[in-house]
Amino acid sequence: MNFTELLTLATAPDAAMQAGSMLTMLIPLGLMVVFFYFFLIRPEKKRNKEMQDMLNNIQVADEVVTNGGIIGRVVSVKEDTVLIETGSDRTKIRILRQAIAKNNTVHEAMMQEAETKKKSKKNKDKPTEIK
Repeated sequence: MNFTELLTLATAPDAAMQAGSMLTMLIPLGLMVVFFYFFLIRPEKKRNKEMQDMLNNIQVADEVVTNGGIIGRVVSVKEDTVLIETGSDRTKIRILRQAIAKNNTVHEAMMQEAETKKKSKKNKDKPTEIK
């Protein structure tokens, strides 16, 4: 047996160990990526989509709350601004559409959507009939 054969035999288990240790490092890293996607990134995208839908569906006479806490009723809606009326003295304020934090008015489309979610949830809870 010569020196090169001994060297290859000595390094072969070392290479297998390195591949194994590399795999044990990648598995937790992959699990962390999956965790962050399902618990942080995906819910944030869903919230952003719901917020954008709410901002796009603002109509005249909706009661809205701004990020600054101002509550008012929408008087007119333009491309990127909204004119709201606040208080009993009917003060009008023009704000950016993105400054609206919440729409307190419930529309028919939203009510129908909520009802269909309730019905589908009830149907899932019922056991199927055995014949």
